[in-house]
Amino acid sequence: MDWKIELIHVPVTDVDRAKEFYVRIGFNADHDQTPFEGLRFVQMTPPGSACSIAFGTGLGGTLEPGQQNTIQVVVPNAEEALAHLRSVGVEANGVDEQAWGNFVTFDDPDGNTWTLQELPARG
Repeated sequence: MDWKIELIHVPVTDVDRAKEFYVRIGFNADHDQTPFEGLRFVQMTPPGSACSIAFGTGLGGTLEPGQQNTIQVVVPNAEEALAHLRSVGVEANGVDEQAWGNFVTFDDPDGNTWTLQELPARG
């Protein structure tokens, strides 16, 4: 039996600002629905990912905006990811080279921290 993580909630204060930010860095805007007053559900997917993020209003959850700092995304090249983020105006930390990979971190407009990892060559 496969177990697949397909959706992670990211707490935000301004749904439209968050959506614009994630589109700017290359996420696909999959859904933006308001099925009834008080509930808005936005789903975005990073390019090439089987897992999406969701945010909106009325979704519940216990994390406050800016507290999500546990999402790690694998990228093929950390230097290219850093260059892309900076080219679209995102402040990102330079590549941190470790024995277990190269890492780039950045924050969304609410201060939620993302980590990008280029895996080391396996051999």
